[in-house]
Amino acid sequence: MRSRASAADSSLPLPTAAAAAAGASPRTPAPERSDWTTLKRLFPYLWDYKWRVMAALAFMVGAKLANVGVPLLLKNLVDTMNIKPGDAQAMLVVPAALLLAYGLLRLSTTLFTELRELVFAKATEGAARRISLEVFRHLHALSLRFHLERQTGGMTRDIERGTRGVHSLISYSLYSIVPTLIEVTLVLTLLAIKFDVWFAGITGIALVFYIFFTVKVTEWRTQYRKTMNELDSSAHSRAVDSLLNYETVKYFNNEEFEALRYDEGLVRYRQAAIKSQNTLSLLNTGQQVIIAIALVTMLWRATQGVVDGRMTLGDLVMVNAFMIQLYIPLGFLGVIYREIKQSLTDLEKMFTLMEREREIADEPGAQPIRIEGSPALRFENVSFAYEAARPILHNVSFEIPPGKTVAVVGSSGAGKSTLARLLFRFYDVSNPQEGGRITIAGQDIKQVTQSSVRQAIGIVPQDTVLFNDTVEYNIAYGQPGASHAEVEEAARAAHIHNFIAATPLGYQTMVGERGLKLSGGEKQRVAIARTLLKNPPVVIFDEATSALDSANERAIQAELRTTAQNKTTLVIAHRLSTVVDAHEILVMDAGRIIERGNHAALLAANGRYAEMWAMQQQSQQFEDEIGV
Repeated sequence: MRSRASAADSSLPLPTAAAAAAGASPRTPAPERSDWTTLKRLFPYLWDYKWRVMAALAFMVGAKLANVGVPLLLKNLVDTMNIKPGDAQAMLVVPAALLLAYGLLRLSTTLFTELRELVFAKATEGAARRISLEVFRHLHALSLRFHLERQTGGMTRDIERGTRGVHSLISYSLYSIVPTLIEVTLVLTLLAIKFDVWFAGITGIALVFYIFFTVKVTEWRTQYRKTMNELDSSAHSRAVDSLLNYETVKYFNNEEFEALRYDEGLVRYRQAAIKSQNTLSLLNTGQQVIIAIALVTMLWRATQGVVDGRMTLGDLVMVNAFMIQLYIPLGFLGVIYREIKQSLTDLEKMFTLMEREREIADEPGAQPIRIEGSPALRFENVSFAYEAARPILHNVSFEIPPGKTVAVVGSSGAGKSTLARLLFRFYDVSNPQEGGRITIAGQDIKQVTQSSVRQAIGIVPQDTVLFNDTVEYNIAYGQPGASHAEVEEAARAAHIHNFIAATPLGYQTMVGERGLKLSGGEKQRVAIARTLLKNPPVVIFDEATSALDSANERAIQAELRTTAQNKTTLVIAHRLSTVVDAHEILVMDAGRIIERGNHAALLAANGRYAEMWAMQQQSQQFEDEIGV
């Protein structure tokens, strides 16, 4: 006969226009910002490794100087090959030396390139690590409202792409774009000096056309890439959501329905991917046309120069080698530019997530809460609404004296669990200007750090969610670093040790995704053990035994009463039999306290509490009669 909290009591705010305007929804479109803004946001992470950046740039310049030197040596080698037959000494000295130098330059190009990547790898990985860690920490700092409204699959996909974007952006810009620009500058300078300005002019004009065409077409293609990413995130979100709710899918025999929903996303993704591939083919074809025209024009002019005696055969070979060296990396310019733009887009999404303001933040200069022994806990004139049009609490005031237990009972949707969320500062009270506040040991929890408040409170929630790890890990989560003996002691106190010991792997048993390998009662006892191990001065039991059978419930209730001794305890309950020993019982209805007193006084008042007690006694008697 246990009931579950309704939407109002389970703190599930619905998105509204007001919430969207306040930026509450994680799906609110972020304002567009320029690529330069994103690059400037990334720069400080790389500048922490400024000496490595400078060394990498030096090696990059060295690699390009060596690369440009290769065609020059090749020209000299060809020109020296007009050796007369029998001139063995010249054959041994001149071409051999040039061949050796040619090989050294080739080796130097590879050596400098590898040194650049070796030196800069730490900077790239360090920047990616710092950004990922900051995003992770910031997500944990965001409000419960954000996490209730987010789509886990899509968000994790954005973070994954953003982290990968750091690597791609650095790789393509530092390893492709910048080296190519350096090489283009060197080649154009050499062509203009050694021959005439038309060689540099033809190359420059071709490059301008090539880059203009590539940028314009890639910009046009970006819409398809963005659509692909959005559809990819959407399909991934559906897949993750479906797999997380595996049991529900099975209960309702909806595997095929889920597959069709997932396939719907895949079909739309496929259509966008085909468009993207078609436009890529157009881009590649146009690039090759421009390259072919430029090469033919350059070689025609060089051939004319050889025929006229203005150029040597080596000059022709050198021009051809320069063009090949230039246009091979330029052939990937469309891909590189697209990937850079995509990396910037992915980084922008991640930076936007990092810059999302915290709805609940510590006030400037906030200090840790000071608690000695068992503190008093007070709700003073507290009102709260997830949305302005849907108030949950109305001027709620009560006090839990140090070391005492106060229970809150009432129908589902009365606002009981909201009290716990406000106490943990997942949300702030809605009426601070009217004196609404919550204090622990006389200190307004809004004036102290959130971390210290949460460290002082332990909770056994109604719906226990566990990490996909071992039983020991989940119990020890209440006090990271606890010894195995301490974990086992907490498990014994929660009456789950015997169950754990009976499993083949004992405390190393994996509990599965969200603890799905355990029953509801087993998960709840793990949660109880976790809180017992934390041993905080303030304890909240939110329907702490709702998933247990009667025998285990009675045994654990006795243990919880022992645990609650000398602790300030808030009990949120539906079963009144679990709160009869409370110092004070508050009866809530529609967000207001309508009755208060101890068990005997409330029964004597013959009000709402007495009515609920009579109904539950009849229900319990019926269950006993049928053997439930």
